[in-house]
Amino acid sequence: MGKGPSGETIDTPAHRALGSASRVTILRLVREARAGLTAAEVAAATGQHLSTTRVHLERLAEAGLLVKARASAGLPGRPAWRYRAAVADPAPGPYRALAAALLEHLPDGPDGADVAGAGWGRRLAASLPADAGPVEAVTGVLAGLGFGPHPTPASPGNASAEVHLRTCPFLDLVGQHPDAMCGLHAGLVRGVLESRGMTADRPVLEPFGAPHACLVRLPVQRAA
Repeated sequence: MGKGPSGETIDTPAHRALGSASRVTILRLVREARAGLTAAEVAAATGQHLSTTRVHLERLAEAGLLVKARASAGLPGRPAWRYRAAVADPAPGPYRALAAALLEHLPDGPDGADVAGAGWGRRLAASLPADAGPVEAVTGVLAGLGFGPHPTPASPGNASAEVHLRTCPFLDLVGQHPDAMCGLHAGLVRGVLESRGMTADRPVLEPFGAPHACLVRLPVQRAA
């Protein structure tokens, strides 16, 4: 254990996690990667065994230095974890404590979280002007929750608009419950879209889908 500026003993999870030169190297690699890294990519860069790399990455995530989410690439099967540096400011403590308590009562897996998030999104969207379009509604709800959304207009020939989420007010909970929290946020977006008579024809939220941001793809085809 080290000493702080005033001589006090430093013994935090982050400090203990960085007591290994290998983990310091891995943290630096992940921080330098704009889109984050999977365990296989880190292992290839460091020459470590994949299982050893996974242990180091999980230790850094548990310490709050990294956050992980499924690295969706449109491939069949369960995607690998992708790790990125935890840099965003969290939501206030009471809100995180409430969210953490609610997560314990959600059904296992992302589907239950998606359903709960959709209901949340519909309720939040009800306070928006009735004439707000889907992109305006989604960005309004996400901005109110502290996600810092940055919309990008749909390009010619592309029916989808993109919204980059550069902050996550629940980032520490994403590290603890990645599938549930990402599923909750995806459901939130779906619920807002449904409140505007829209459905999404593809996953609406891609964790780490853009450099330094999660990616929301807005829709979209009219609901039947």
